Amino acid sequence: MNETASSVAPEEPASAWAPMRRPVFRMLWVTWLTSNICMSMNDVAAAWTMTSLSTSPVMVALVQSASSAPVFLLGLPSGALSDILDRRHYYFATQCWVAFNATVLFVTIFGGWLTAPLLLALTFANGIGMAMRWPVYSAIVPELVPRQELHAAIGLNGIAMNASRVIGPVIAGALLASLGGEWVFALNAVLSVVAAFVILRWRSEPQVSMLPGERFFGAMRVGLQYVVQSRPMRVALLRIGIFFLQSTALMALLPLVAKHLLDGGAGAYTVLLASLGIGAICVVLVLPQLRRRMTRPQLLRDGTLLQAAAMIVVGWAPNLWIAVPAMFVAGAAWLAVVNTLTVSAQLVLPNWVRARGMSIYQMVLMGASAASAAVWGYVASVTDVSISLVAAAATGVAGLVATRHMHGALEETIDLTPTRYLAEPVPAIPVEHEEGPVMVTIEYKIDPARYDEFAAVMHESRANRLQKGALSWGFFQDTGDPSRYIEYFLDESWAEHLRRFERMTAADRELRERRNAFDVRPEGPRVSRFVAKSMKR
Repeated sequence: MNETASSVAPEEPASAWAPMRRPVFRMLWVTWLTSNICMSMNDVAAAWTMTSLSTSPVMVALVQSASSAPVFLLGLPSGALSDILDRRHYYFATQCWVAFNATVLFVTIFGGWLTAPLLLALTFANGIGMAMRWPVYSAIVPELVPRQELHAAIGLNGIAMNASRVIGPVIAGALLASLGGEWVFALNAVLSVVAAFVILRWRSEPQVSMLPGERFFGAMRVGLQYVVQSRPMRVALLRIGIFFLQSTALMALLPLVAKHLLDGGAGAYTVLLASLGIGAICVVLVLPQLRRRMTRPQLLRDGTLLQAAAMIVVGWAPNLWIAVPAMFVAGAAWLAVVNTLTVSAQLVLPNWVRARGMSIYQMVLMGASAASAAVWGYVASVTDVSISLVAAAATGVAGLVATRHMHGALEETIDLTPTRYLAEPVPAIPVEHEEGPVMVTIEYKIDPARYDEFAAVMHESRANRLQKGALSWGFFQDTGDPSRYIEYFLDESWAEHLRRFERMTAADRELRERRNAFDVRPEGPRVSRFVAKSMKR
């Protein structure tokens, strides 16, 4: 196990609406809903506008690619910025970006200057806004609600996202039919500006540090390193990737499903989409009750199987009477699985790296979605839609079975309460923040008979050191004294070494106590710190 599991007792799930009693969460949730409505409006209006600029199916299809590509390409950089900058100001900046982009779209359409390549470029720029906004909002939510309300808060965010998929296209469609596409972008700009100023009303409490801010590329490295060394995060990423490889097939092939129904067509497609969204919204209301009766692995298992079964039914349904209930079930199962995995990821990420961790989670999700659409679209082209959906469902179930031994990691509870239990070291020589690398050695004197126990704890320590940003780690035994062991790790600079003391948690303290308990000397392990020096004369 790579993390120290705490003895935190299971908490009673809060009601589905409990977070709404908190004014700050309620205010930012409305902002999140508005932002997602704007994004849906933009996607609909951009796709429709492209049909008047180009008759090429490729150009029309590229609108969706231009909208979603930034989320995959820029996820980790955005997460790093969300962690190293003030989150309130960064969230505000994302809304200003979207508002500016919508204004440019309005002006270019109104002036008659818009071309197909320019529309794709501006759609990509709008997607950058989504790529920037998602990690920072994901990192903010756990700051707004207590731990026992996190499931409910993420469920409410799911409601906002699914509701926006209904509200956004309805508003955009009405404006497209009555006034024209430019006014969709104008409304998008106005709503984004309003949301930006609502964000400014939130008075966050930024972390105060005497250390210089993290460097951008270093922050990305540490974020990726933290996720790689976290077993619960690795399991959550693997499971969300497999699930979206399964479930996205339904969304990707749904237009073809609707077209081939006996009473199919554009209206049937809309009804099927609405059924999916309503199912996702409704399950949020019963998730607290489900969580009282089921563990996270059980919710993941049953939700995956239910979504797979519903997808097969939709693929073979002859009419809407059968397809609509199946879509409702698919939407409910989809949100139950995604909520379970998202909360599992949130709970094992400390605040200082949460946006980076969730941005990687988002990148895996989007990458799996893109791969799913391509793979199952190809399978449908060489067989048919029904067979492709069965194959996707079977792949998801096979993935569930293959990873079932890992699901216990989703139940791990890690006490990430900030606990500054050690004072910063005071060097005997002047050391500047940028000096480095810094090598730390810890000497242990242990009973050789307890080596196996000690090695297991040192395995956890390796992951813990690397999670905090160590460039390398090593463990050595003295050939002249079998009871003497040396642990070393390398930090990039003196500032990065001192940053460890700001990031200490209760779990880190518990691991340190278990590690030091093996030392047989009264004074405990001996710690030394060395800073690299230039050899120039």
